Amino acid sequence: MRVEPATANEPQSFIYRLPSILERIDLTRLFLTPGRLEIELGSGDGSFLVEYAAQHPQRNFIGVERLLGRIRKMDRKARRNGLTNLWGVRIESTYFLEYLLPRHSAAAIHLYFPDPWPKRRHQRHRLVNARFPALASEALEPGGIVYLRTDDAEYFDQMNSVFRASSIFEPTTTPTELAANLTDFEREFQAKGVSTLRAAYAMRAA
Repeated sequence: MRVEPATANEPQSFIYRLPSILERIDLTRLFLTPGRLEIELGSGDGSFLVEYAAQHPQRNFIGVERLLGRIRKMDRKARRNGLTNLWGVRIESTYFLEYLLPRHSAAAIHLYFPDPWPKRRHQRHRLVNARFPALASEALEPGGIVYLRTDDAEYFDQMNSVFRASSIFEPTTTPTELAANLTDFEREFQAKGVSTLRAAYAMRAA
């Protein structure tokens, strides 16, 4: 039976109510069946994650999203699909990686179409910055992979630059099956003829 962190009087929800923002999540409370854990940072309305979780019932998934309206949409989609291997966490992605996710627990991190903060004075707010590879390496298990997508060419160059500058990661490929699963933003962009830029980086063998 699925463990429900919310109170017994509330309906089934896929939004995990954090018991603390100062302690790392106990994954055994979320997933009764052990399995490969994958994280999506900025999961939006869950278009990608719900479909991908439904395709891989033997894996476990956490979607991290700051905006309440978006994570509620993901929750509704997960309910309609009757998933048992997905949870949403409403919090900032960087904080989740650094302080809440157990270290070296994820096999993959998916980061798709993060806010590019195009104005130069705002680019310090970008999620993928010089510090991000180190944060990702603390979250990933050995051999773990970061999958990246964006429509912004300048931000894409920055993503590649910071990962190539890291001695922890090396380039790898995005599986065709994974690339075929689209986010809500990606569907909109493709309808307008905007191409998706993809990259993937795996942790180097020790």
